[in-house]
Amino acid sequence: MTIEQTLFGEAKLLIERRYPTGWGGAASVRTDSGKILTSVAPDTKNDGLSLCMEVGAILEAHKLNEAVTHSLCIYREDEKSPFVVLTPCGICQERLVHWGGDVLAAISNKDNQLTFKSLRELQPHHWSMVNGEEL
Repeated sequence: MTIEQTLFGEAKLLIERRYPTGWGGAASVRTDSGKILTSVAPDTKNDGLSLCMEVGAILEAHKLNEAVTHSLCIYREDEKSPFVVLTPCGICQERLVHWGGDVLAAISNKDNQLTFKSLRELQPHHWSMVNGEEL
C-alpha cells in the first residue's frame, strides 16, 4: 500500500468511527518519521470559531517536532455517499508551507482520483519569493 493510500485509509477509518451516519470529514498527515496523524474539525456553535479538519494533525506534528511530508483531507455527504478529496484551503496550505514546498497535498479533481501535488505546484507564485525565498 502506498503512503497516499494509507493516508486515505486512515482518514476513512476515522470518519467511519467518528461519524457512523450522516456527514463526516477527517484529515490525515504523514510525518518524516512515518507517523500517520489524523484529526477532525471541532464541533462549534459558532461557525466563526470553526477550524479545518487538518489543523489538529498539523498541531500534533508541531508538538512532536516532526516535519509533515503529506497531507490529505476527505469528506462524505452521508454514510452512503462516496468519499471526496478536498484540496487544502489557502490557510492550510500556508500552515503546511512551514515544512517547505515539497510537502505533498491531496487535491480535488473531476474524477475524484487520489492525486497529490507539491505545495510548490499548488502555489507557483507564493508570496515568499519577494523575500528571496523559494517555496
